[in-house]
Amino acid sequence: MHDDGPRAHGRDPGSGQPREDTIATRCAVRREQLGLPREEVARRAGMSVAYLSRLETLSDDFDPAALMRLAAVLEMPYDELLEGPREPEPGQEPAAGHPVLARLSEDECWQRLGTHGIGRVGLTTEDGPVILPVNFLVDGRTIVYRTEAGGAAAAADGAQVAFEADHMDEHHSRGWSVLVTGTAHHVTDPGTVESLAARPGAEPWAGGKRELWIRVRPAQVTGRTIHTR
Repeated sequence: MHDDGPRAHGRDPGSGQPREDTIATRCAVRREQLGLPREEVARRAGMSVAYLSRLETLSDDFDPAALMRLAAVLEMPYDELLEGPREPEPGQEPAAGHPVLARLSEDECWQRLGTHGIGRVGLTTEDGPVILPVNFLVDGRTIVYRTEAGGAAAAADGAQVAFEADHMDEHHSRGWSVLVTGTAHHVTDPGTVESLAARPGAEPWAGGKRELWIRVRPAQVTGRTIHTR
């Protein structure tokens, strides 16, 4: 069955009716969400205000290179700016009947984490707690991730941190979550760094050098799984 595509957030100022979900509306809505003036978005994207205005009033005939720069400024994936969201955020489906919430053993937690993936690290900063996504490796029974020295995810050596990873299956209303709490240690041994950097999953999605490696030595590993009877 042919689908004309998703409809967008926002309403047409003149009619009050929902606006069609196009590149133009996705650009305008996201800019409004970030609270960025059109002039600032244009400056960061390396384009004129007149061209950005054109992007927000037309629905096709766009320069792909300009769109890629614009997507980066708007902090959204290029394909999402181009075509709209692919799928809803997790948790929007109704809960399943007869759910069962169970604890995972520590061995089961490490089995769920596997060898590498994407998780979140929780840190305490002067401005309060922060939670940031990171690429991680499982090394023995420790979590290792790399970041930029002085960056937001650069936990101090010896700091108390938390790490969390999970998986959701919306279709079957089931999933799991693993939480690791412990101490951050900077990895400085060149041989260890070289070995870690060569492993699958070691290259950070965020790009850049990211030469600081941090190992989280667990004090506690807990996990839960939810499934249906």
